[in-house]
Amino acid sequence: MEEKEEGVNLNWTLPVSSVQELVRQRQPDAVPPRYLRDDIVMAGHHRELSQGLPRIDLGKLMDPPSRSTELCNLHSACRQWGLFLLVNHGVLDEGMRMMKENVQGFFDLPHHEKQKSAQKPGSLEGYGQAFVTSHDQKLQWNDMIFLKCHPAHARNLDLWPKNPPEFRIALEKYSEDMRKLAAEVVKYIGMALGIHEGELDLLTKSFGEGKYEVRMNYYPACPEPERAIGLLPHADISGITLLTECGNIPGLQVLSKDNCWVTVPPVPGGIVVNLGQIMEVYSNGTYRAPDHRAVVNKEKERVSIATFCYPSPSLPVGPSPQLLAATGLPPIYQTLSNSGEFLQCFLSHKLDDAVPFIDTLKLQTPNRCVRPFHLLLVL
Repeated sequence: MEEKEEGVNLNWTLPVSSVQELVRQRQPDAVPPRYLRDDIVMAGHHRELSQGLPRIDLGKLMDPPSRSTELCNLHSACRQWGLFLLVNHGVLDEGMRMMKENVQGFFDLPHHEKQKSAQKPGSLEGYGQAFVTSHDQKLQWNDMIFLKCHPAHARNLDLWPKNPPEFRIALEKYSEDMRKLAAEVVKYIGMALGIHEGELDLLTKSFGEGKYEVRMNYYPACPEPERAIGLLPHADISGITLLTECGNIPGLQVLSKDNCWVTVPPVPGGIVVNLGQIMEVYSNGTYRAPDHRAVVNKEKERVSIATFCYPSPSLPVGPSPQLLAATGLPPIYQTLSNSGEFLQCFLSHKLDDAVPFIDTLKLQTPNRCVRPFHLLLVL
């Protein structure tokens, strides 16, 4: 692969060594220099969620007598956190169990077997790491396999592992369950925002026909967890993200409104719903796409599954027309013609840009979205 570092977009990544193999072969008693992230890990202070993450019961949202109260709870969670724990979500335990077992089984395979699904030049899809754009870039303490799942024609089955034997079956079923769940969740997020009738139907239908991509993360035990980072602080660019933990090891942290990193404890059977920047733009800034990160553990590995849920590529990305009409407020964000244009803007954004990507979409900020010359593969 050409080892260019200038003009690289975020759909391009350099191959790097497996952190899992580094730990297995060398068993280091200190974090190797390229993984040292004292600047990130030591910034800010931490606390546990004393009262737990806001819990939203999908069953109550679906039940007319309890819907109004639960919609108020959902509205508050989206405003204050942009993150909530979804319970009573209706996804069968068997499907979730099968997916978790196969993801764990994949990362338990010998390295040469996992390498059969390794990323190809010019794509983030497959086994490896994302967004490595230079040879002196600091790295994150994780390995991942990232696969496109919906629509079906977007799948690159050459990268879908054949081992474990049921991996493909599990991923196909799980991603379909997440697609159906996301459309339902987005419908109620729209209702909580005050969207109704035709626009609500369009929003729901768009996520039913949207793009779904699954990132499976492996965070090995780390000899100095206070000096490494599993996943850098970031806000997702999706509509929403659905996160499933494969065990009981905490690692997800979310940045609260008072700029404190808060640890989100795993809850058996629960799914963490994280609002992405498409939804923050759609809500005209009413709802948050929160910054979050993954920290690592000294004794235990952690495995998680994140499903990135996008609306149909034909849906414009901008503030809700109904919301603007109802509030009388001016739009904060520009409207892009479709979610494909939105994703192209993100992929052309530089990782080290001092201006956060979402701020480049604000109307009072000069539009710094530079469209790439060539058609990009979107996340």
